[in-house]
Amino acid sequence: MNKAVLLLKDGTVFEGELIGSEGETIGEVCFNTGMSGYQEILTDPSYCSQIVVMSSPHIGNYGINKNDVESEKVQVSGFAIKEETLIPSNWRSDESIGEYLKNNNITGIKGIDTRALVSHIRDNGAMNGIISSNDYNINSLLQKLDNSLSMSGLDLAKRVTCVKPYLYSKTNNGKYKVAAIDFGIKKNILRLLEACGCNIMVFPANATYKDILDIQPDGVFLSNGPGDPSAVTYGIKTVKSLLGNIPIFGICLGHQILALALGGSTYKLKFGHRGINHPVKNLSKNKVEITSQNHGFAVDIDSLPKNTFPTHINLNDNTLAGISCPELLAFSVQFHPESSPGPHDSRYLFENFIRIIDDAKKN
Repeated sequence: MNKAVLLLKDGTVFEGELIGSEGETIGEVCFNTGMSGYQEILTDPSYCSQIVVMSSPHIGNYGINKNDVESEKVQVSGFAIKEETLIPSNWRSDESIGEYLKNNNITGIKGIDTRALVSHIRDNGAMNGIISSNDYNINSLLQKLDNSLSMSGLDLAKRVTCVKPYLYSKTNNGKYKVAAIDFGIKKNILRLLEACGCNIMVFPANATYKDILDIQPDGVFLSNGPGDPSAVTYGIKTVKSLLGNIPIFGICLGHQILALALGGSTYKLKFGHRGINHPVKNLSKNKVEITSQNHGFAVDIDSLPKNTFPTHINLNDNTLAGISCPELLAFSVQFHPESSPGPHDSRYLFENFIRIIDDAKKN
């Protein structure tokens, strides 16, 4: 087995073995608490430029298949696990997690104390790290880390968005026409919108107000995505122009961009929320929903304008998890109602979007 090392920017070192492709990779080190869903996590564009640590000790037992992907490629910068399953056991499996990472040229590390690493990140905050299987000189690796970019102020939506608009819906016989702005959209979002009767035209992140309105959509969807929302100035500008003209539904980065367009502000969380069992309170129903989450930034609840109110609160730390602005036909959530991976408690939000579209058509 080839040796590998993970070095954090604060100088903390974890030594282990290589999993995946030989080489070197840099990214913000973050952790996900899910016991399953690793394939969807690896292919979620929201993890662009991040090294994902799985807190669950045993990863890969059901292998990898061609259907459970959320984008066209592996999006993470690197992957860190405690133990790899070399021989997966599942009838759908096409290859092992190690083979998948290697075939997609992703450098990872295994055999490290991931729970100690997670505890370190919780105590000290998310920070950049480097995984290397060919350079073990700490001073050399620290120098490379010193030259790496911080997540704050980083616009990553432009790296993961589509190049040009495309029609997702295959049948094109839906009742509603929806413009989806791709800041790093997951496939299951598109599938669920289509299941709700939507014909979906997907636009690049830099789409303009005119680009969107030219297709005369019934609603606009703002997708998830990576990076600092305040850096996506072009997206904020477009959403500002759309507000009040058409129903808008945002998820994750889309939620943050909507809040910024409404006049709110965002801030970086210490270590973010990433997992598939995060409790969120629906304030209108006084009901708890278990949600899938993946974000490192949040909207400041005290920055919301008077016409916008909170709809959901994260019960782990009381951060804002959802907003609504009925006056401007807009709402959004910080979590992932499409799950994939995760529970389906909040999928009603897609139906709420359709209801708002119907009401807007009547009026």
